[in-house]
Parts: sequence; C-alpha cells; structure tokens
Amino acid sequence: MARRILVIGANAAGMEAASAARKKDRAAEITLITQEKNAGYSRCGLPFVIGGQIPSFKDLIVYPAAYFQMLKLNLKTETKATAINTKEKVVTVVDKSGATESLPYDSLVIATGADAFMPPIKGREKQGILSLRNLEDGEKILREVQNGAKSAVIMGAGLIGLETGVAFIERGLKVTLVEMLPQILPAMLDADMAKMVQEHLQEKGMCILTDKRVEEFLGDDKVTAIMAGGEKIEADLFLSAFGVRANTKLAVDAGIPLGESRAIKTNGKMETDVKDVYAVGDCAEAPNLITHKAVCAQLGTIAVRHGKVAGANAAGAYSQFPGVLASAVTRLFETEAGVTGLTEAAAKRAGIEVLTGAISSKTKADYYPGALPVKVKLVVEKESQRIIGAQIVGGEEVTQRINALSFAIQKGMTVRELAKADTAYAPPLNETWDPMVLAAEMVLMKLR
Repeated sequence: MARRILVIGANAAGMEAASAARKKDRAAEITLITQEKNAGYSRCGLPFVIGGQIPSFKDLIVYPAAYFQMLKLNLKTETKATAINTKEKVVTVVDKSGATESLPYDSLVIATGADAFMPPIKGREKQGILSLRNLEDGEKILREVQNGAKSAVIMGAGLIGLETGVAFIERGLKVTLVEMLPQILPAMLDADMAKMVQEHLQEKGMCILTDKRVEEFLGDDKVTAIMAGGEKIEADLFLSAFGVRANTKLAVDAGIPLGESRAIKTNGKMETDVKDVYAVGDCAEAPNLITHKAVCAQLGTIAVRHGKVAGANAAGAYSQFPGVLASAVTRLFETEAGVTGLTEAAAKRAGIEVLTGAISSKTKADYYPGALPVKVKLVVEKESQRIIGAQIVGGEEVTQRINALSFAIQKGMTVRELAKADTAYAPPLNETWDPMVLAAEMVLMKLR
C-alpha cells in the first residue's frame, strides 16, 4: 500500500516538505491542507507589491496549479485542520462549505506557520488595525493606499514594519513608526549598526519614535489615532507589526510537546516527540549553531531547509537538520543591512564573552566613481577567537559578504584566519583590503 503523507500548511516549509517527499517516494499519496485560497506564495514579497516594485500579488505565487499536477500533490485549499489524533493517525479537516473529513496518514508534517501578534493594548478590538501576514492582508492594505490614505502609523520596527514603511513612503504616504525598544531592528542589529539604518530612513522622511510603547487605540468603532508615550498620533492607516507567534494550537491540543522557545519541539530529523509527526517552519524550533539552544527563528530560508529535511524523512529517507545561524538581509531605500550568527547583545545574553571589531569602508576603490559606504562589524568569542556573528550595513554587496561570513562561522573560522583571507580586488568591484578583513584586523588589535 502507498505511503500516506499529510502536510498541514502549504507555504514555504509545507511546500518544500511535500516536494522533498515526492522526490524520495514516487508512489506516496501526498496531501497538502491550507486555510488560504492560494498555496505556495512568497510572504517575503508582500511589502514589495505594496511599494509597487512588483506589479501584482499574483506574481508572488511560486507554485502554479500545474506544479501540483506534475508532482501528483493533492492540494486542499480553504480547508482547516481542526484536530490531530496521533494514536489513530488521523487529521480532521473542515472545508469552506463546512463539510468535515477525516484524513489518515502514515507521516504527518505540521507547517502551521505563525500568526500576527497583538499585545493586550486598550482598544485593540476596534476596526481598522491591519497586519501583513498573507495575500489577503496585502490586498487589504493596498486597497487602503489606493483609496486615498495619506498617512500611516506602523507599530513595531522589525523587518516587516520597516519594509512596509518604505513601501508606504514610496506610495507617497507620511509614515510614523513607533517602537517600544530604544532602537529599530532589535532582533537583527546592535544599536550602533541600527543607528545608521535609522538615520537613512529619517533622511527619506520616515518619522521614527523609539522608546515609545503603544498605550491605547483611539476612535469610536474604527481606530483614528493611537496614544504612544503619552503622545496622540493620528493617521489614516494603522499597521500592527509587533511580530508573530508560532501557531502551535493544533499541536498542543494533540498532546505534541512544545520546546523551550514555545514553538514545537523537534529533533535533528525535524521529528516531534510523537513518532511519525514532524514540525517545520515558523511553528517549529531548531538549535542555534553557536549556543546550541533551541530557537524559533522565523525566516523563509530556515522554513525551506526544515521542510526539505522533514519531507525526506517523512518519505522514509534519512536527513538531518544541522541548526540555524538566522542569517538575514534587507534593503531599505538605498541601504542594505544584514546579519549572521549572534549580535553582540545576543552573545552577552547567552553568557558569551566577546570582542567586537568594526570598520567603515567603501564597496569599490575609493577613487572609483559610485563607490558606496559599507560598515562591517564582527563579533568574536574572546576565549576561542572564533567568529560567532557579523553585521553589515552599506549601499551594496551586503548579501554576499554576509553569506561569506556565515560560511566562516559554520566552519569555525577564527578571527586570525579571517584576517589572512585571500580576497579579490578590482577598482570597480572592491577595495584592495576587503572590509571583512579590515574588521578582523580591528578585533586583533584588541586581542593584542
């Protein structure tokens, strides 16, 4: 009898799991369930449709209907999984007409993702508070913009908040961003690096209020203003970008344990504590490669890697997930920012004694037209001298340097080895001394 593989969730992690399972088992019956109308689209692209760089939300659909037919994947859209029975190996689902069905499985992959988080703020039940998590959210926000919204308040200065803020400014809106912590991008950058990004955004007209907590949503039925740090801020559009929380309810109700990160606990095979049940993507945890502690790093790159491992194992193969560095990059107007490994602040929270080195340089030879500024910061474990983190902010070429430093961290490279690295040079492409090497030299000066 053919193996029955069931995947709950049909976005990055779920799609990758189903595709990987099909590659390993040509005969398996593979079913994907999603509550959404569309499966297999890029969430990360949503702000860029709002900003106008991508013409349509339809352009974000990575997997067309033909893909599911070609790989013989049974896709059930607008269908909600309501219960998992791990003893009988059955998932109960309800479709949009209200019809209930019981789907048996041999292997189950939970890819339920994450939901937008709303803190317990007074007035949060009022209409008009938008979030950006799926295609429908994106369409709703873009409609507000096209219907004449002139101003927006964004609550939260993470990646989604900032990228959507940039999109609003590109559409001609006046944007105020409110963040309760003292800096923007608190999970991604240290304060010294975040300051450079903030100054660039402010030059572009974004009003950024840090150290201000949203205290209340004002208005009758619909929000017309917020109170933040004792100040009333009015706008036409309000975006909740407080972050997301792993969607674990289905797993918890089924008795599948959560881990220390409050996401679903998994092992190296992305298997949960329940046999033949796997968890992947934004709802699942995995170890950090440096601290070895379980983390729930909600990034598309991690979701697809989770999915590939779990899908192969669900189909009877053997695959291991090594862990995460949570490497991430973004582009905000003309500035790029990236991170890999631990920030200085995260290393200190983990009890790791570190040294840091930072250098401001150029992306090309200084005399070459169009050379742009770039700043590289390295975080080095003092005792072993191993590189454990890096942050880069600059006008270009951030991604490939972050990738190179990610490889360095994964291979246990020391700062001394990086300082001797063989790097390429040509006036239109790079300085003689790559900024990564110069940052390593700065750390070595402190070690001496």
